[in-house]
Amino acid sequence: MPTTTKIEPRALLHASGGPRYAVAIAVDALGTGLLRPFLLLYGVTVLRLSAPATGVAMTVGILVGLVCMPAVGRWLDRGARSTVVAASMLVRFLGVALLLATPAGHVGLFAAAALFLGIGNQAWPAAHAALVATLAHGRERDTALAAGRALRNAGMGVGALLATACLAGGTTALQALAAVTGGAYLTAAALAWSVRLRADPTAAAAAAAGVAAPTAPAKEGDGGPAPRMRALLAANVVYVFCLNVPEIALPLVLVTQLHASPVWSAAIFVANTVLVVTLQVPVTVLLSRFSRQTVLALAGVVLAVSYLGFLAATSLGHGWGAPAVAAVSVVCTIGEIIYAGSATALVTALAPAPVLGRTLARFELSTGFGLAVSPTVITALAPHGPTALWGSLAAATLLSTGAVAPQFLVRPLRGSVAARAARARLGHRVRV
Repeated sequence: MPTTTKIEPRALLHASGGPRYAVAIAVDALGTGLLRPFLLLYGVTVLRLSAPATGVAMTVGILVGLVCMPAVGRWLDRGARSTVVAASMLVRFLGVALLLATPAGHVGLFAAAALFLGIGNQAWPAAHAALVATLAHGRERDTALAAGRALRNAGMGVGALLATACLAGGTTALQALAAVTGGAYLTAAALAWSVRLRADPTAAAAAAAGVAAPTAPAKEGDGGPAPRMRALLAANVVYVFCLNVPEIALPLVLVTQLHASPVWSAAIFVANTVLVVTLQVPVTVLLSRFSRQTVLALAGVVLAVSYLGFLAATSLGHGWGAPAVAAVSVVCTIGEIIYAGSATALVTALAPAPVLGRTLARFELSTGFGLAVSPTVITALAPHGPTALWGSLAAATLLSTGAVAPQFLVRPLRGSVAARAARARLGHRVRV
């Protein structure tokens, strides 16, 4: 199986969409970092809504936004690429514009704004992955996806830092941040649209067969139906809990159980961002010698070990507990990096080219659902003690790891036309 052994910046930039698209990602991420962490605060302080009403409106926006994913998948399968990315950014601009126009006390308009923001946030990952999969193949595609995630995290981190520095300005500052966010989304949408990238849906299957990439056997056949991936989708709902651990679980545990200073939570969040930005691409390249399924299973093991590490760290109590949690958070971030570098790449490898959009949309549905329910699950388990929280997360993650292990996930593919053709070309080896 060919692997990516070195990083060539120019080739990576081209595989990731080119210079204008990279700038679009950075600007979009900067705008997201400016507002998304403080959207709840905007509803409470600027619009004078109650915290429960604001939280419910945001949750409903995320969940209803997921409903649009099947339509996004069909749009992508008709060949659209940069247009869908630009649309995801533009709809978030409309959400911010509606947010700025919402009068104080009007929860309905705030919910509508959260809905537009939710639609854009849910549609972007699938559209971005489809665009990168059109430009790059094999392990180059994996590295390009990792580079996009690193760039996006860097932009969001800078945006969040700028927003934090501006919070002293009160409600006026929050409104200004929202206006800048809207401008960033509009600029990013224009840049993404200018890329003008489309895929030919009628030639997708033939092109995929011509590539004959051994890392993507499902794309080498005649373009059969979309893979069901039930085990992978179910496991992904659990895996994505790791994305909310630094933002929700650790601050909750540090403040309410260990009575530590909020500075620890902020330091862990910054460290998480820095590690993702600096290590996402190198770690993805390093692990490219292994199959994506093996790497995804490894991510589950690392995450489960980190959860057990948090359980041990919290038992130390006040004093050593907070430093221990911070140390274990590095292990959790490594697991997050391994997961993020393999999950979407595995889905793009399994999906036949003509149904790539719908397959990515289904995967994003599972991701969005996991992100939506994880705060509720974490906050429900935390009051019952560290064992209930970290023990449950570790057990669920290990169960998910078994579900995505190569011997289980490949088996349903072996009877497909695409898999039989791939085995004939690869000496009966199916490695994704």
